[in-house]
Amino acid sequence: MTQTAILKIDQIEAVYNLGIIALRGVSLSVEPGEIVALLGANGAGKTTTLMAASNLLAAERGKIERGDILFEGKSTKDLTAADLVERGLVQVLEGRHCFPALTVEENLLTGALSRRISRSELSRDLDRIYAAFPKLSALRNNLAGLTSGGEQQMTAIGRALMAKPKLLILDEPSMGLAPIIVEEIFKLLKSLNKNENLSLLVAEQNSNIALRYADRAYVLENGKVALNGKTAELRQRDDIKAFYLGHDTHVGPSATA
Repeated sequence: MTQTAILKIDQIEAVYNLGIIALRGVSLSVEPGEIVALLGANGAGKTTTLMAASNLLAAERGKIERGDILFEGKSTKDLTAADLVERGLVQVLEGRHCFPALTVEENLLTGALSRRISRSELSRDLDRIYAAFPKLSALRNNLAGLTSGGEQQMTAIGRALMAKPKLLILDEPSMGLAPIIVEEIFKLLKSLNKNENLSLLVAEQNSNIALRYADRAYVLENGKVALNGKTAELRQRDDIKAFYLGHDTHVGPSATA
């Protein structure tokens, strides 16, 4: 029996301001316990796809014109973004968006507002986040706005995890961060994926790291899926190496040693 995809995006077309076409029949899926990368240049449609999945397009004057999105086999058409969070689909937006005037711990606590839990369960969940992100434990009483970019990204991810997601969606988690911090964050995400069976959909311009940590990937170009497959196979393709990994796969006759 085939397992139901935790997320299925089926031939969606999306527009902004009633006329600017952003997505042209995009389809993709995320299986339970899988990490899926969404690759492409700026303007390819990555953020629009994620916002459509989270029902956040209306906030940017966008809408889905055609197609459907299923979360755990059920259409999300009549659900709000808050409904989806309660059901287990949580997104970390591009740019982190921490509350700068709140402490790191206060930011984390806001992630649990959608859940009705006891104080003891809240404390256990905080301990779980601090175990996953030890740096945040030392910074728990610091204002989030005074922490580094990497620490703010960890805070944003930790806040999302406090909502107990089944599917975590991340938009450009590596943006503006040093390579060593990016590696650390992706290792943590892979650990959560393995240890907690957390499914992830990650939009990334850093294709190199995304293809190393994801199980499958989709490449968007001009609002369409241009390519998709298992990352182990995609990494071997010359076109991926040339255009997304920065490798020169053609040595012309004029090249010299």
